[in-house]
Amino acid sequence: MTTSAAVPASAPAPTAAPAPAEAAQDASPRADGRRRLDWRLRFAFLSLVWGFSFLFIKVGTDGYAPFQVTFGRLLFGTLVVAVFLVVKRERLPRSPRTWAHLSVAALLLNAAPFSLFAYSELTIPSTLAGICNATSPLWGMALSLVALSEDRPTRRRVAGLGLGFLGVLTVLGAWQGFSGLDARGTGMALLASLCYPIGWIYVRRTLAGSGHSNLALTGAQLFVATVELAVVTPLFTTLPRHFPVVPLLAVVALGAVGTGLAFLVQYDIVSEVGPTTAQMVTYFTPVIATAAGVAVLGESLAWTTPIGAVIILAGAALTQSKPRGAR
Repeated sequence: MTTSAAVPASAPAPTAAPAPAEAAQDASPRADGRRRLDWRLRFAFLSLVWGFSFLFIKVGTDGYAPFQVTFGRLLFGTLVVAVFLVVKRERLPRSPRTWAHLSVAALLLNAAPFSLFAYSELTIPSTLAGICNATSPLWGMALSLVALSEDRPTRRRVAGLGLGFLGVLTVLGAWQGFSGLDARGTGMALLASLCYPIGWIYVRRTLAGSGHSNLALTGAQLFVATVELAVVTPLFTTLPRHFPVVPLLAVVALGAVGTGLAFLVQYDIVSEVGPTTAQMVTYFTPVIATAAGVAVLGESLAWTTPIGAVIILAGAALTQSKPRGAR
């Protein structure tokens, strides 16, 4: 966990770079007299939003190119966060060095994984993409053992890592020779999940202690990611001749709700109950993504998918656990 770094807007993989825990606030009346919605309800909302994000991606790519879906997602997400930045009168960073680091963070935590997930869902079900996203804590654990000297391996974490990747092989049906599996699409989804912990480690090493608020840094990061996609998208796509309404609404929802509003809700939850509790949303996201894909999109579900997902989540939970007495 970072202690004073940015909160990368990495939805739908909240454990990629959780926000630092700020002073816990009472969930009853607020200091200004207004009542705060119970954090459990906000947690449930966040789980639903991030779970349905994979469905929105799937629907969006039915009418628009993957880069266009990602650009729209970032654009609408940035606009939502920008409104809150203005209301709270938060100042964006001024240091060129900070903006340079944010451009790398934006690539690793937003532009690249969002685009990879969009491309992956051209050939794989949204259910599989959601489950691949759940491997992010496993990648993070593996990388932190190498890149972060303070993260020492324990038997429990190593066991969780092995169990998690066994779950991946179960989902992919390794013993059946990966038959019926689109290797390219699945590889893109797994690579997207790998981007998050890489970005988290980069942020932890470069932006910790920058002196800026998490809201300001993440708003700036989303803005940079939007600019990056604004440059890339015209190079690989052409302007649509018509704009299908349902896919467009899916992109708007993906950006405004699944990225912008979801980040603000996550930020609020972390501020109240801390990152350890907040990151548990990761374990609900693939369940909701699977249910949404099957119920709404009619995607088929082999028995290996839910069984493998349970194994992945169990392994991810072990990698995030701490020995008794550890703080």
